Amino acid sequence: MKHIIWDWNGTLFHDIDAVVEATNEVFKPYGLAAFDADAFRAAYTRPIWVAYERILGRPLDDGEWVRLDAVFHDHYHRLMLSCALAEDALTALRSWTDAGRTQSLLSMWTHDRLVAKAAELGIADYFDRIDGLNDGAPGGGKAEHMVAHIAALRVDPSQILVIGDSIDDAHAAEHVGARAVLYTGGMTSRADLDASGFPVVESLTTALEWAS
Repeated sequence: MKHIIWDWNGTLFHDIDAVVEATNEVFKPYGLAAFDADAFRAAYTRPIWVAYERILGRPLDDGEWVRLDAVFHDHYHRLMLSCALAEDALTALRSWTDAGRTQSLLSMWTHDRLVAKAAELGIADYFDRIDGLNDGAPGGGKAEHMVAHIAALRVDPSQILVIGDSIDDAHAAEHVGARAVLYTGGMTSRADLDASGFPVVESLTTALEWAS
């Protein structure tokens, strides 16, 4: 493998606590019991609105997804200020660059916020390219964004490893002909990751071993 495409939320950026707390704020008016991380992971899927329908036990009403997503991000953008990189994220980024190979960052988080946060955390220079969401509905799938990201990189997909915490990351990699490794530190339960059939790792540095 010559290139790694990293996911952000739940992978390089350890924000599961902020995501769970923001989700609890979303559903507080519905009278639902608060989630802990394990309960949230049991409900989590992408697109996110399907997870919300699981939580509510019914289809979302017209316009309800937009309102709930806005509430989530209002709380998330406050709560994520106390979040940091995953424990071994910096070690993984450095070791891959030191090996003379390239990497990039692809996220479904807002592009401007993603670029600013990567710069704030001092890791922006590790990436050949950083792409977040510029348009389209938040919370959706990643496959078409992966197509555009790889086209901009001009790297053969067969030489790319995607590292993410969501099965959607792996499906996006599969969609373009890249390989994928899934990380247990994010939003998806270990049981769901194992059931996906993709390689599963408990650290980002271990994930790099799949690139060789």
